[in-house]
Amino acid sequence: MSAPLAHTVTDTPTNPLLSLERQLRWLLPADLYAAAWIDPTPAKLMKVFEHLRTLQHVLIDYVPRDVYDHPPTPGHPRYSWQEGTLLFTDLAGFTPLLEACASEGLDGAELLLQVLNSYFSEMIEIVSKSSGNLLEFTGDALLVQFTTGDPQRDITQAINTGLRMQRAMQSFQKIATYRGELSLGMRVGIHSGQFVTADIGTPQRMAHVLLGRAVTVAKQAEGCGSIRHVSLTPDVKAKLGDRISLTPTDNDHWLVIDNLSHEELGEYEITVARRRSTYMFFDRSIPGLLKEIDLAIQRVEPLTSYMPRSVLQLIVETASDRRIPPAFPTIAVAFVNLIGLPEAVDDALPEETPALVQCFSDAFSLINGVVELKGGILQKVTYHSMGSEILIHFGVLNPDPSDPHRAAAAMCHIRDLVQSIAPPTVKGQPIQLTCRIGLTYGPVFAAEIGERRGRREFNILGDTVNTASRIMSRAGENEIWVNKSLHDNISATFTTEALGDFSLKGKARPQPLFALAGPNA
Repeated sequence: MSAPLAHTVTDTPTNPLLSLERQLRWLLPADLYAAAWIDPTPAKLMKVFEHLRTLQHVLIDYVPRDVYDHPPTPGHPRYSWQEGTLLFTDLAGFTPLLEACASEGLDGAELLLQVLNSYFSEMIEIVSKSSGNLLEFTGDALLVQFTTGDPQRDITQAINTGLRMQRAMQSFQKIATYRGELSLGMRVGIHSGQFVTADIGTPQRMAHVLLGRAVTVAKQAEGCGSIRHVSLTPDVKAKLGDRISLTPTDNDHWLVIDNLSHEELGEYEITVARRRSTYMFFDRSIPGLLKEIDLAIQRVEPLTSYMPRSVLQLIVETASDRRIPPAFPTIAVAFVNLIGLPEAVDDALPEETPALVQCFSDAFSLINGVVELKGGILQKVTYHSMGSEILIHFGVLNPDPSDPHRAAAAMCHIRDLVQSIAPPTVKGQPIQLTCRIGLTYGPVFAAEIGERRGRREFNILGDTVNTASRIMSRAGENEIWVNKSLHDNISATFTTEALGDFSLKGKARPQPLFALAGPNA
């Protein structure tokens, strides 16, 4: 018996969205995509355009100023050397605040988000008015860049910004929670020097990163500081001379003495407003609307590549509300520290720098491929006192009992992958490219943090995140260390080795740690 013939609806005219459909399927919420495809009237096409315009505004708020001012061609790495000043902040007292709110479920999540967004909004406004470029949120921390072309001005603006931020922390000394009043403090570290700014990755996933020892030294300055003060590296102190009162620390850094009056601190520098495009067009015909939709896609697509795919989908689906609800999921969190590559740019010959940037781009892209294959999210490249690190997590949008297993499998694959990458050369000699990995399993706070209609990011925060970073810093080269909760979840299917109890920052008692060898044979 012959198979029945398939029939096509031949009397349906060609859909006007056909040429744009491949891009729109990733940029529209499911209901709008279906409605516009089935009934592509001017009214529906106008809704598509309005959604894309809103989505562009949302994505602009998710990326650094360099990216939206000069969007790269996705998949084509680019870099430049810059001379500037870097400011790192870190929030103290966040863990008790998170624990007080986590016990109250969704009500606690909303309270925590309110406090965090009040804090970040205050700091982001100060950064903007001080002419700083906010590069990223790293948990509850911030990284700000000052590159005016005048090194002395960069340093002055960074110090003024740090002092203004510390003064603004007075508003967070008495925070009402379900467990009584709590307070937040902040450390600020500043370093000045040369570093590489690069956009790396594939058309599917890009990242804006900094490379070079100056970034690590700036992060160390924050760690060597103290709450309520601005910490400077010896290099910054030498460039300042006697213009600002300083006091030395026990670890060869310097704290700024804030003895300035309001007038002496001065007014804010040039305000840097985030660019908002205004669209005005009068051709509401189907061809006219299709042209505007095509132009909107061209503006949006370079920005979407900076988002993890699952996070982009969440942003697309919630663009009309411009809000991602907060939550307290239990997930697996990993930090991957690439050793030898990010800092090599300082020692490389000029003609060797492109290969180093390309190698970092390739490593980032391959790691992202492994993570997405295992159902995880590569959140970002961030910075540690030991160098660049990559934040990865599993389960934040859809927590599942398999999260620890998929995370462990991905980390084993990433460790092998890093060892297989052909290392670039520095002064004619191949660098030694290795990694260290910390992996934890536990509760986090997941939310869209920052300004309500300004600079913000979807991020994860909490002790589970901090512990993963601290475990990573204790691991040896090409080692994966995990916490007890992660170990207990994977011990039946993965080979591990007990390492003993270790003292970790922020922990009252030593913590048992384990080395992850790989899946059981």
